[in-house]
Parts: sequence; C-alpha cells; structure tokens
Amino acid sequence: MTEHAPQLTVYLRRYCHLCHDLLAKLLPYQQQFGLRINEVDIDADPALEERYGTLIPVLADANNEEICHYFLDEGALTAYLAKIR
Repeated sequence: MTEHAPQLTVYLRRYCHLCHDLLAKLLPYQQQFGLRINEVDIDADPALEERYGTLIPVLADANNEEICHYFLDEGALTAYLAKIR
C-alpha cells in the first residue's frame, strides 16, 4: 500500500447481504490499488439512515461523492481510480 492510498467509504447496514457482497467484490481492488475502505453503518446515525435509506450499500469517494450503490459498478470504480491516479 502506498502512503497516499485512495480512501473510499461504504455506507452499509451490518445485516445487508448486498453490503457484504459489495465489500467482497472490493477486495481485489484493495489489493491491486491499496484502497482503504471505511465502513459506515448507517443504522448508527439517523441522518445517514435518512440520507441513504434503501440505497445501501453506497460506495463513495473521499469527497463523499457517490461512485455506485446497490452493486459494485466496476466501470464506475475503474473510471474513478483512473481519474485520481
């Protein structure tokens, strides 16, 4: 991992199978690009629960801009990673 590894946030619910699937699909990207993944359980914050509700999981960049939700959009993630490199 590099010192300036890209950081992404996954807004999720711990009991959500789509959330677990998205995290699993991010693993190769973590290994290849040294991504740091911040997991945020929206049930712990009423404002986040209101904001994301049923959109979870949501993958967001360091500026909290949505990359994708529900499923990993590999094209969107690849485009984001190319843009920041």
